[in-house]
Amino acid sequence: MIELRSDTFTLPTARMRAAMADAEVGNDVYGEDPTVRRLEERAAELLGAEAACLTPTGTMANLCAILSWIPRGGKLLCGDESDIYLHEAGGASVCGSAVYAPVPTGADGSLSIGDLAAALPEDPDDPEFAPAALICLENTHNRRGGRPLGPGYLAGVAGFAREHGLPVHLDGARLFNAAVSLGVAPAELARHADSAQFCLSKGLGAPVGSVLTGSAAFIRRARRVRKMLGGGMRQSGVVAAAGLVALAEWPRLAEDHAHAARLAAGLAGLPGVELDPAAVRTNIVIFRLTGTAPGHERFIALMRDRGVALAELGRGRLRAVTHAGVSTADVDRAVAAAAAVLDEAAARGTASGAVAR
Repeated sequence: MIELRSDTFTLPTARMRAAMADAEVGNDVYGEDPTVRRLEERAAELLGAEAACLTPTGTMANLCAILSWIPRGGKLLCGDESDIYLHEAGGASVCGSAVYAPVPTGADGSLSIGDLAAALPEDPDDPEFAPAALICLENTHNRRGGRPLGPGYLAGVAGFAREHGLPVHLDGARLFNAAVSLGVAPAELARHADSAQFCLSKGLGAPVGSVLTGSAAFIRRARRVRKMLGGGMRQSGVVAAAGLVALAEWPRLAEDHAHAARLAAGLAGLPGVELDPAAVRTNIVIFRLTGTAPGHERFIALMRDRGVALAELGRGRLRAVTHAGVSTADVDRAVAAAAAVLDEAAARGTASGAVAR
């Protein structure tokens, strides 16, 4: 099966498995796992932060950040197409009594300064309104096709946030993809946020884990929240060892981007596919079906029959994500499978039309 549903389907490499087997471990809740400490130090270094904390998932890393920043009843400004708002089970409200304030998401994944300003209460002291407490950005933006947010935009949001006394949290689940696409160091993107998280278990290819970064004081607060949420792990150096390998090899993400561009170009050339290849900047390809193409659910089923797994993104969109487990040959086979499915659908449509006449 050519797995294109998500880059969370990556399998640990032989080097990762060897590192996990040989990992030096200790009790991380006591701060005594040396491999976890090395991972956290390396993550903080790469993102230009004072400290870092390993968490089991990106959802938990984001929630640890939100609960560390927002008082109960505070307002969280985030994109209406963001993973934090749509795909993380409302954790900020459930666990922290925070109020989500969804802001329109631009085509490039950005939140405009004007829309952020409109989400602020006119009178911050009015007890009727939840006080704004945090701005969350997503980089790269999943539901906007993996589009990266550049340093200039991030600096502008950071300036706006400072004017209003608000911290900024960066959901950088695929932050290293953004860095590769933009040709900048990860720290150049993370430095405009007060906290940031990235996933080891997406394009970076580790089997599990995310890392939250920020100031030493912030990470101390986040560790307590992690404990409350059940994320205090013990001999987690076994997990961290794979993460260290991932952080040593992150420039290879350029291969995934090249494969995504090849996939996008191939699909865009097929009748019945609506896709702008120029919009594909990292490892995510989003497209629609038109004309005589089968419905998206049927298309996914037919592609699976041909050995290609795709995901539904909602609102008539399909998603394909390249990763370390996808080769150039896999991409070409996926395009060929899509061409065959669409040709068969077109032939059936033509035959039906002939009968109808």
